[in-house]
Amino acid sequence: MSDVTQLLDAAAAGDSKAAADLLPLVYDELRKLATARLAHEKVGQTLEATALVHEAYLRLVGNCNTGAGFDNRRHFFAAAAEAMRRILIEQARRKALLKSGGGRERVDLDDVEPAVEGPDLELLALDEALQLLEQKDPRKAQVVKLRFFAGLTNAQAAAALGISDATAENDWAYARSWLRHQMAGPGGESA
Repeated sequence: MSDVTQLLDAAAAGDSKAAADLLPLVYDELRKLATARLAHEKVGQTLEATALVHEAYLRLVGNCNTGAGFDNRRHFFAAAAEAMRRILIEQARRKALLKSGGGRERVDLDDVEPAVEGPDLELLALDEALQLLEQKDPRKAQVVKLRFFAGLTNAQAAAALGISDATAENDWAYARSWLRHQMAGPGGESA
């Protein structure tokens, strides 16, 4: 069992020292994941890789302290990718809320077309389509999360999921096409 796995087990058991000792061991890898993910964001992104890593780590360690543990290092990094995805989605939703007036009168968004479609709206559309894919085929959705949100290569995603490179490549190709189709909507034009 690796040092990371042992520390994860100890943190899940409520050992706060283990949670503190874990961060230095995983920080560089988490930072690489965050940097890769933020490279896909628009220029002027207010969230930096360090803040994304810290927020994701706090969420993960918080889960450990409530009794939810991780099976191994791979499980931890998959959870970290998911935490980063959720943080970016939440930030995009907050920005979209502010752009649409914050606390002003609510308008049904089904009746209104956005004046400008930007990366935040695309990220929200991607999240909705990804949730549908996850219901249809969880493994393909996981490949997308690891490739797109965690910035892993195809080989790294395959290793993280315990599948062959060819299967991961096929899942990635299918998921990209399926997500584009979903995001295009009934009119056929991508959002």
